[in-house]
Amino acid sequence: MRHLLRLFGLFVFMALLAACGQTAVEPTSVPATAVSQAETAVPQPTSGNAAATQVPATETPQPTATIAPTETPAGTDTPVPTPTSVWINPTATVDPSVPVAPPPPEGSVVQPEYAESACSDKYPCNDDVAAWEARIQVPPGFQVKYYGRVEGQPTSLAFGPDGLLYIAVGEGTIFRMDAEGNPKPYVGGYITPTGIAFHPYNGELYVASRVVEENEGGEAAVSIVNHGRIIEGLPCCYTFFHAANGIAFGPDGYGYVSVGARADHGEILGTNEQDELQPYEASILRFNDDGSEIEVYARGLRNAYDIAWDGNGDLWAGDNDPDFGPPEELHKVVPGGEHGYPWYDCDVCFQAPPDVEIIPPTYTFMPHASPTGITAYLSGVFPGYYNSVFLTFWSAFPGAQKIVRISPEDGPSDFSMGYAAPVDVTVGPDGNLYVADWATGIIFQISYVGEEES
Repeated sequence: MRHLLRLFGLFVFMALLAACGQTAVEPTSVPATAVSQAETAVPQPTSGNAAATQVPATETPQPTATIAPTETPAGTDTPVPTPTSVWINPTATVDPSVPVAPPPPEGSVVQPEYAESACSDKYPCNDDVAAWEARIQVPPGFQVKYYGRVEGQPTSLAFGPDGLLYIAVGEGTIFRMDAEGNPKPYVGGYITPTGIAFHPYNGELYVASRVVEENEGGEAAVSIVNHGRIIEGLPCCYTFFHAANGIAFGPDGYGYVSVGARADHGEILGTNEQDELQPYEASILRFNDDGSEIEVYARGLRNAYDIAWDGNGDLWAGDNDPDFGPPEELHKVVPGGEHGYPWYDCDVCFQAPPDVEIIPPTYTFMPHASPTGITAYLSGVFPGYYNSVFLTFWSAFPGAQKIVRISPEDGPSDFSMGYAAPVDVTVGPDGNLYVADWATGIIFQISYVGEEES
């Protein structure tokens, strides 16, 4: 995420979200202090053998970062380190007895008109369940439920081995939401956590967050709840947006984390001289369970906020492109590939070396839409949707604030609209989609109920 850092984008977003209870600030420019224990949070543990589903009762000081990564093996087609876990592959398959749902008719999913409420001239009040359920648009045969709400700006979603939804918020807490939509703090004390994922074998919760939140010279890390940081010294935090973000576990048993760039298009900040890339910036990293072995899986992704594996074993990443206005991108990531950053086509951009082959994006979208959350649909509950990719567009620019479906057969199409700032999407164990709206704290559930017979 990075486009709304521009004054124009900020003014637009503030105007759209000017309301009681709807905060018109940027997701990662929120001061990243821990939520006080008295209010919601408990401190992040850094050591010990407690189970990942336990919340520590006392504070343990978090170790400070010491050695930043200095060497990076080139990305390869096959893993170099040996993973220490066993991957459990998704078992959901297409049921041939379930009819295939047709694509939504042209124009059936449209952006609702802004409707004034007692809280805002743009959106319903945050607690107006009926108004929000009526506002969010989905294709025929689907329905939307206001599932629950957290205090703060959600940044990342993940379902745990207990079947419950976990929600990270920018203010530093990770909440656990029960089946009735009631959130309770699970763990806290992080600085702007923007990626959470459970290990598919041992159930431990991995967190990507900041250590030093500075535009220049910042630092991000990957941690395991109850064990502390396992990867430190990651590049951070250009305009306070680019950092270590989405985490996903791959079919090879490794963890993967996306790491943003330290500049707009590879420049030394404040100049237009080309900077030297740090080893891990603008990349997707692959790491083993304890972070003792790390390598660059792919490069050239300016700010891939989230990543997801599909049923074919392909990794997908949305990418936020530079501020001069090129289209946003979605990549089917190529191991060892160079996907574009810092070499773009503009008057002030830098030319790629002649021996570098740049991999073009798989799909492009409107400029400044800010692709954020991404998930692959590996359930059979939505008929005809298996292996579709869902991508959220977070920004307040016209044409964003929506969820796009990328069908394996037909490519992208609008799937759901009407949000204030949808930041992440995930699939629950029930086969439903869950969407986090950053601006309001609302979690929406999208389910398939079947089309009415005419």
